[in-house]
Amino acid sequence: MLIKTSLKIAFKSLCAQKTRTILTILGISIGIAIVITIMAAGRGLDRMILGQLEIFSADTVTVEVKVPSVKKTSTENAMGQATGIKITTLRDKDLKSVMKHPNIAAAYGMVVGQAVVKYQSEKNTTLLLGEGYNVQEVEKLVISTGRLFTKSEEESLAQVAVLGSVAKDKLFGENDAIDKIVYIKSKPFRVVGVIAKRGAVMGMDFDNIVLLPTKTMQKRILGVDYLQEIVAKVKDRSKLKETVADLEAIIRDNHNITDPNKDDFAVNTMDEAIAMLRTVVDGITFLLVALVCISLIVGGVGIMNIMYVSVTERTFEIGLRKAIGAKKQDILFGFLTEAVMLTLGGGLLGIVLGAILALAVYFIAISYGFMWVYSISIASIILAVGFSAFIGLLFGVYPAKKAAALDPIEALRRE
Repeated sequence: MLIKTSLKIAFKSLCAQKTRTILTILGISIGIAIVITIMAAGRGLDRMILGQLEIFSADTVTVEVKVPSVKKTSTENAMGQATGIKITTLRDKDLKSVMKHPNIAAAYGMVVGQAVVKYQSEKNTTLLLGEGYNVQEVEKLVISTGRLFTKSEEESLAQVAVLGSVAKDKLFGENDAIDKIVYIKSKPFRVVGVIAKRGAVMGMDFDNIVLLPTKTMQKRILGVDYLQEIVAKVKDRSKLKETVADLEAIIRDNHNITDPNKDDFAVNTMDEAIAMLRTVVDGITFLLVALVCISLIVGGVGIMNIMYVSVTERTFEIGLRKAIGAKKQDILFGFLTEAVMLTLGGGLLGIVLGAILALAVYFIAISYGFMWVYSISIASIILAVGFSAFIGLLFGVYPAKKAAALDPIEALRRE
């Protein structure tokens, strides 16, 4: 009975001040909508990153060069290599050692460069990837037309190239590219294949690339004899940890390194890459949600202010209700009901607005070619609405207590 009466009184009071009520609900709903949108965007970003990494198998292991005496995931390592520190110690000897490991099914060495690729009057500045003839044994790479280069072509430094789908379209349009001659750094390369569309991975467009045999890339284009990375596939994932430890020991021995802290390489797994990226995404999402929750707290202060005004305006009503028998807890519960109704109203509207905003983010991401998902989690709804209800109770308690504590005689005299 108390709940039903409190709901009726609270509803009539809120309806009596429509503009104030609507503005308060709108303020709360915007904060909740942003919380839901951010959490949905976080799920979409997580799916996009994992989707991008699907071109690599879960059983992939990489050996990358690293600035000595720094951690492989450190800023010093990333900035050091970005600003020109070259690590030239990863060689074919290391690749052969990796391939000999009993748990390695296949491996290839990789080098990276960039150049202008020309075909007749067409030009395209693109990423050059030097990869092994056996790349398809290690990662998911599908040739849509033509073929991949062979082992004999790699060993003989043959000037053959495989184009990404975008690179092919930029140079040849709708025309066939197979057996055509393109020029890279003024050197002729025969196109032997075109790669099926793969999309972007961490900002790198894997469709706007030119794939060359590793040794051809080393000798004909870059003029180097070292590798930047070794990519390998393990046979048994259950032995992944032991395999990584073995590879670290093998390459340290090749490089005459006795102190692991001075490693000039890093052995990474896909699980580590996924975990690291998820940590970054979760951290960003948490930070953004925390900032939005601050805005909800500010909205709670607004609710408290409105409840104070309501108490002041309804002093006579409170006195009259107490004079005819209303108890202190009746008045307290009634004002708390108003505060919760405001926040829950904002919560319901916020869910709808959040779903619409998340849908808008989804369509924008899809329009830019990202592998996005539209997903509103139950957790985000519970968090948003639960937090809003908590804020309503928290900031509605003091004004409600003040109203309940009013002396009925003094309240009637004020009118």
